[in-house]
Amino acid sequence: MRLALSSGLSRECIAQDLGMGSSTLKKWIRDTQKHDTVGNDATDHTALLRENERLRRENLPLREERELLKKATQFFASQRS
Repeated sequence: MRLALSSGLSRECIAQDLGMGSSTLKKWIRDTQKHDTVGNDATDHTALLRENERLRRENLPLREERELLKKATQFFASQRS
């Protein structure tokens, strides 16, 4: 799909090189653009890195809380005996 969208070659030429019908390639391109699944790789990668970092920061306090709850559970379980 990236080849068809960014190479500057005609879709007919690309379809022929790939051994497929040009109408099939056109449909795939239309479907891809409709769902916006192909984008600028650098932008997508940067956005994913930012999102990943945000999620890591968000998860840190949750992990700490989980560890605290595990220790509290162990403490109270040992007090029952």
